[in-house]
Amino acid sequence: MEPAYRIVPHLQDELDQLKARLLVMGGEAEERVRAAVRALVERNRELAERVLEDDDLINDLDLEIDERCFKLLALRQPVATDLRVIVAGVKINSNLERVGDFAVNIAEAALRYMEHPPVKPLIDIPRMADIAQGMLRDALDAYVALDTARARAVLGRDDALDALKGQVFRELLSFILENPAKTEPALDLILISRHLERIGDHATNIAEEVIFIVSGRDVRHHAQEGGAD
Repeated sequence: MEPAYRIVPHLQDELDQLKARLLVMGGEAEERVRAAVRALVERNRELAERVLEDDDLINDLDLEIDERCFKLLALRQPVATDLRVIVAGVKINSNLERVGDFAVNIAEAALRYMEHPPVKPLIDIPRMADIAQGMLRDALDAYVALDTARARAVLGRDDALDALKGQVFRELLSFILENPAKTEPALDLILISRHLERIGDHATNIAEEVIFIVSGRDVRHHAQEGGAD
């Protein structure tokens, strides 16, 4: 029986290299999120500033991976699943670059927050960071293994992140109403919770790309397919 598509010599090696580079990119993005939140919790200005200084590495990886994908498309003329792996790689790369941007945003907000006395014990924000980082890690693992079950599990964890963001917002809004003089640092915590929620959204986007690769179906706007709203 003829295969569903013809394998171009050495293309699989190049696809494996692409996946490896995306894993490097994902690891760097996740580490920056972890460092930015740790800087906030520990009030570590040096660590927050390091997150800002290291942003060029993710930007360089972003350019490298895009170039790799476009060369594969132009020179290898992939079809079927291989084509979807590369197209999804471009989109996943873009999502990871945005995660790196949000890590920078968190570090910047953390630096502003450190200029004031602590507003409240930080409990929900570190929990949000753990969930978002776990979603990102599992979404990338799903991409490497083309594991739709793991990808769909990532989609199912987005609601917990949204709920925590709402809880942080409600608590801090009440705090602001009672303590108007502390509005600025409280707003920075609200912004950080929003950035973490958006990181979860980008992890969801990556998981949706995995489902697209395997099934050829776009599930971004179809809740019944496990996509995010």
